[in-house]
Amino acid sequence: MSLPPVRLGVNIDHVATIRNARGGALPDPVRAAKLAEQAGADGITAHLREDRRHIGDADIARLVAELDKPLNFEMAATDEMLAIALRHKPHAVCLVPEKREERTTEGGLDVAAHHRSLRPFIEKLAANGSRVSLFIEPDPVQVAVAEALGAAVVELHTGTYVEHVFAKNEAAASAELDRLRAAAREGAERGLEIHAGHGLTYDTVSPVAAIPEVRELNIGHFLIGEAIFTGLGPAVERMAGLIAKAREADAA
Repeated sequence: MSLPPVRLGVNIDHVATIRNARGGALPDPVRAAKLAEQAGADGITAHLREDRRHIGDADIARLVAELDKPLNFEMAATDEMLAIALRHKPHAVCLVPEKREERTTEGGLDVAAHHRSLRPFIEKLAANGSRVSLFIEPDPVQVAVAEALGAAVVELHTGTYVEHVFAKNEAAASAELDRLRAAAREGAERGLEIHAGHGLTYDTVSPVAAIPEVRELNIGHFLIGEAIFTGLGPAVERMAGLIAKAREADAA
């Protein structure tokens, strides 16, 4: 039985990180997004943070105006970001946790603890035409609350799985992969579309891509790092190929 393909969303935040390290306009994250599109990316992800440490407001405006593929706009649930998302109407909005002191997103959004404050954000974004996603831990309670809040999508945090793989802790990695599988199955049964991402690499993507319920993977930092050595196009093409191969192998 063949499985539906998994879409690859490419996060271009860290092209902007490099640009901002020196100032000026280069390298241009919008150019990177277009190269990723040409190489086979199915969508582009960009996270506009409160402190504007990488992606800026002008980047979002250009991405909305210039991309051919859908934009997944990552944001914290703040009034400022809500206003920006409502103005630009991106294809998708993914609500994520955010702390000023973190280097990168450190885990999933605790939707169970914050369901009251999250509900109006989800309702307003959905009414404005954006598909709303919640970035959560692979936990059945979080999945159930995401459904109750009316989210269309959950994106499962894969960072813990990746950390265990690179620490060569096979038992912990296997257990976390089982959690991802169970959460994906639970979410799909509840009518949610299942995405996954955070920290995935060439060496870790295949088991996640093989989860039957997963429909999209969002990958950024690793691909931008690989682009230094191979170019962004070849890096995206290789990742897309690994994802497709994992689906074919699982279906067989």
